[in-house]
Order: sequence, then C-alpha cells, then structure tokens
Amino acid sequence: MCKLLKVPRSLVYYHINKRAESNKISKEEIQLENEIIDIFRKSRNNYGTRKIKKELEKKKIKVSRRKIGRIMEKYSLISNYTVAQYKVKKSKCNEEKIENIVNRDFKNREKLEVVVSDLTYVRVGNKWNYICTLLDLHNKEVIGYSAGDKKDAELVYEAFLSCSYPLTEIKIFHTDRGNEFKNKLIEEVIETFGIKRSLSAKGSPYDNAPVESFNNVLKTECIKGKEFKNLEELKLELMDYINWYNNHRIHGSLDYLTPKEYKERKSA
Repeated sequence: MCKLLKVPRSLVYYHINKRAESNKISKEEIQLENEIIDIFRKSRNNYGTRKIKKELEKKKIKVSRRKIGRIMEKYSLISNYTVAQYKVKKSKCNEEKIENIVNRDFKNREKLEVVVSDLTYVRVGNKWNYICTLLDLHNKEVIGYSAGDKKDAELVYEAFLSCSYPLTEIKIFHTDRGNEFKNKLIEEVIETFGIKRSLSAKGSPYDNAPVESFNNVLKTECIKGKEFKNLEELKLELMDYINWYNNHRIHGSLDYLTPKEYKERKSA
C-alpha cells in the first residue's frame, strides 16, 4: 500500500505510534483517577468536585475541578445530591409566647452556646419513623440523636439523654414551633439544667435553617436508597453515619475541616 501510494513507511509508522502514545494513560493520570475514586467512595458517594479538590490538596495534589468532573463522569461517580428530596408537612404549631433570641445569628457561636434541634422522617417497613437530632452551631457537631416510631416529645427527650456533653454546658436550645418540643418532659430538662429557650417565628423555616439543612444532608447521605426492615436497622445505620459525620466528613462552612478537627483547632 505504501508503494502504491508512494508514501514512506516510516511516516506511516510515525503517525501510528503517535496516536497510540496520545491514547496511553500515564501512571500519574492513573494514580490521580484512583485517588479521586477512593475519596469519592470514602465520602459514601457524597462529595462533589469542590470537596474532592480540597481532599486532594491535603495530599499535595493540585488539579482543577473541571478535570475532577471529567474523571467523575468517566467512571460514573454520581453524587447522592443529584436527586431532590420530598418533604412532608410540619406538625401543628406551638403557640407559646417565647422569643427567638437566636434571631438567625448562626455564625461564630461558642461551643454549646446554641444547640438547635428538629425532627425528620424516614420510611421503615411500610410506615414512617422519625429521627431527632441536636446540633451544636459552634462546629456543626451532632451532640445527641434518637430514632423512633412516634413523632413526639419522648423522641426529643431521648435525644437529650444521648447527649455527648453535660447538659449544664448548653446555653440556648432553639427549635421551630412543632408541638413535639412542647411537653412537660422537655420543660423539666430545660429548667433543671438552666437552659434558655428560643423558638422560631411562626411559619419561618429560615429561623432554624442550620438543622433544616442538616436534615437534608442526613436524608441524602444516610437515608436515600436504603431500605430499613425495622427500627433497629435504622438505629444502627444512624449511629454509623453520625460517627462518620462528626469525625470524618469535611464541611465547607468549617474551612473544609471535620466538626472534630474544627473543635480541636478552636480549643488549641
């Protein structure tokens, strides 16, 4: 064919070899791809390009988010955040005349200065179950949580009982106006440990935005795509996730530190 076309064979081999070299992936590229896949899997399929970039920087690897995105697309690394979540209706409103002393001032709070709480739902078998969490605004740490088949004050009380810090250290307890937070049990906890009470304004979900946001994260990263046959399965999954969230998951709002790392840095 070369003789017929009067083309030097060396020229043909040159282009063939050049094309092969351009399609060959370098060892560095393979290592980068493996690092990205590893970070994504360790994030439980939650991190996007921004957080993966931050984790790579910790390993002294510099790469653009665009390139990370291309590699994620190549290996079909799809974040759990690609599917929107469905929200159920809120419970009846608590009409207590208690002020919102937090007043949407969520940033730069001291440790346990403000603890926020809310309930969210999850399907267990063929019925709804509920999760209550206590979130410290200082470092976004979940300091207490509970799960049960009833959306009531008992669930909130159990979350307080599981708290990983002395309740006397909590200064303010802030929630929305759900009736599950209005009960003799809760009032006794508040009074016994000298905790100030704060309530969101009626019909104002932004007054409790941090814990609303956490519930969305919880349902996306922990609940979505899983089937729970019973409450015990849910509790085990929740315990594992909260441990990962507090000690291993990096947060953009915490300068890409974990709640544990942020707390240690502030106390140093």
